[in-house]
Amino acid sequence: MPDENAELEFVTQFRELLRIKNILTSFSDFNDEDLTLPAQVFEDYKSKYLDIHDKVGTGGGGGGETVSVLDDIDFELELIHRDEINVAYILNLLVNLNKNLDPEERKNRQKEIIDLVAGEVQLRSKRELIEKFINENLPSLQPNDNVINVFESYWSENRKKAFETLCAEENMVPEQLEQIVTNYGFYNRLPKQQDIGNALSFKPKILDRKTILQRVGDKIQDFINTFIDGMG
Repeated sequence: MPDENAELEFVTQFRELLRIKNILTSFSDFNDEDLTLPAQVFEDYKSKYLDIHDKVGTGGGGGGETVSVLDDIDFELELIHRDEINVAYILNLLVNLNKNLDPEERKNRQKEIIDLVAGEVQLRSKRELIEKFINENLPSLQPNDNVINVFESYWSENRKKAFETLCAEENMVPEQLEQIVTNYGFYNRLPKQQDIGNALSFKPKILDRKTILQRVGDKIQDFINTFIDGMG
């Protein structure tokens, strides 16, 4: 690339590509081989993307006091590093666990899976639900049962309950909250205070507005951490 303007254009375009790919990988029938972009080319682009990020560093692309067009760009590295161990990975372990009939080994593997969930930052919010599924639902399944389908139904039911509880507790308009969650799934962007305010079924008093929006925002973040992030 001849100059920083070209690098900025590349970063902007590849960042959008990362966002789209993250969305695609959340679908169960996604396959890397279906993409027209070869895997090696994608990795080469990613390497260049990280090289530019490293060049910018904390001092800016121009270095020193020189102003660079790359100084204010958000590389959103979480798009690359997110969800390496996600719910899909855990589900694969549960499928194998369900096929294992040895009680002692099953018990050990079960503990390993729960510990793995607890050790991953993005999965820790899901630990209680996953552990409940393992302890209460998995034992009743037969070796040939579809663990993934059963888990998805279980997760969907709990997501619905949590969604309805949030709407009821904070007087939120369900359609508006669903739009906030959808926007996060597409753009990996948390709602602004204005978005949260628009989702409320009432208008908070001026003195209470900041406190209410902060509390509701935290609850939305918890909902996203549990039911959206790490679900690839």
